[in-house]
Amino acid sequence: MERKVRVRFAPSPTGALHIGGVRTALYNYLFARQHGGDMLLRIEDTDSARFVPGAEEYIIEALQWLGIGIDEGIGCQPAEGSTREWEQPKEGLPMQAGPHGPYRQSERREIYHQYVDQLLNSGHAYIAFDSPEELEAKRNEISNFQYDARTRTQMVNSLTLSKEEVEARIARGDKYVVRFKIEPNEDVHVHDLIRGEVVINSNILDDKVLYKSADDLPTYHLANIVDDHLMEVTHVIRGEEWLPSAPLHVLLYRAFGWEDTMPQFAHLPLLLKPDGNGKLSKRDGDRLGFPVFPLEFHNQKDGTISSGYRESGYLPEAVINFLALLGWHAASDQEIFSMQELIEQFSLDRVSKSGAKFDYEKGKWFNHQYLQNYTGEQLLPQFLAAVPAEHKEAVLKKGENVIAHVIDLMKERVNFVPELWEQAAFFFVAPAEYDEKSLKKRWKEESPAHMRELYTLLEGINEWNAETLDKIVMDWIAQKEYGVGLVMNAFRITLVGAARGPHIWEITNVLGKEETLRRLHTAIERLA
Repeated sequence: MERKVRVRFAPSPTGALHIGGVRTALYNYLFARQHGGDMLLRIEDTDSARFVPGAEEYIIEALQWLGIGIDEGIGCQPAEGSTREWEQPKEGLPMQAGPHGPYRQSERREIYHQYVDQLLNSGHAYIAFDSPEELEAKRNEISNFQYDARTRTQMVNSLTLSKEEVEARIARGDKYVVRFKIEPNEDVHVHDLIRGEVVINSNILDDKVLYKSADDLPTYHLANIVDDHLMEVTHVIRGEEWLPSAPLHVLLYRAFGWEDTMPQFAHLPLLLKPDGNGKLSKRDGDRLGFPVFPLEFHNQKDGTISSGYRESGYLPEAVINFLALLGWHAASDQEIFSMQELIEQFSLDRVSKSGAKFDYEKGKWFNHQYLQNYTGEQLLPQFLAAVPAEHKEAVLKKGENVIAHVIDLMKERVNFVPELWEQAAFFFVAPAEYDEKSLKKRWKEESPAHMRELYTLLEGINEWNAETLDKIVMDWIAQKEYGVGLVMNAFRITLVGAARGPHIWEITNVLGKEETLRRLHTAIERLA
């Protein structure tokens, strides 16, 4: 029988969520939504040494900002009135909800114990007492040492010790691990929905550690298999870096007798550096000036702050659209997709096998496209946040309607809302200096005289609107035979401080008569 599609995103709370992880979450979400399935968020926190406070909350906030919905697990609110014990919030951590909880691996210790015992009892795993020093000595003794069928009989484990000695060691508190027993020279078949049939011989696999007595926690390999099975996950969509582990996971499913319900695998291509040489890292972002995390992250362990897409002025829709096309292509040449369009068109058979170059300039282009869909009123809070404190009063004095109108006039010229202030500041603050290049090219010997005449002309106009100003000024220029470009370019410099900006009458409308004349007079005095 066909099962309901269930996918999971299972990050570790070891720091900020990398943009590659965000893409993995997005592809899982799109796949689940397209098939009417569920998206789970599970926190794989078995590596207690690398745990970073605040990372779990950061992951949830990032997914919420991007619109990647969670149906079950961490960050999913339970039904109103629910009293399930595992749905109560753990102190200082987000809520979790769903019928397969808890969803933090650190809270599932007792669950894993029974499956460790099952593998030991069935002979698929064994206990190993080798100390770090003994393991290092063996590595020095044997070139390319691997703990496997060829070497396990030389080590200190339950395969070489008597049952009584194993029990005695455990009773006195000796540290140990449980290793999976890989049978040699077996071809392991992994069917990957992106890469097809992958065959790996078991001789290259080592006897992976599944459990450590030191912290009473399983490793990723055991916990992830047990959790996926118990949470009824049907498809595991994860990064390419996990492909080498897939044969081990297939063998674990077989050892537990779960082959019939084993999820289908899909290993996504890597996100590569902009030049294509290697995996994208935070250092690439720092070096080239773009974020590699969805939100700004304040690391409570080392005090470092990493930039984020949200704080850099990106819109969530733009980030989603950009990421979706890094490794997946549509059937058409369409580039702009809403989330609903992505859900309808996404398919794993259109996901590339090869890595995707991270073209951060294309990300800016996407943000520019989406920015145009927002009204000035919608962008007002972000714009005001970017206004320097010393100019905030002058801006607010114009009123929200005028500010929103200015944003609408200028948004076509920027990729990000914070850039608007640099482009639009002249609407609110008179130029303190004049651009030398603009003066050299546009301000001529006769410009001061023209501007004095223009001042007198504008001073006498009572009906201050674009249509009236345009007609009167253009008639005057034609009558004087001055040349439109000569006059209007100089006029623009007096108002803006440079040869840029929208239509001149849009500027005068916002400035008003009094401010326009004031700037014109100041420029005449300073530039004459």
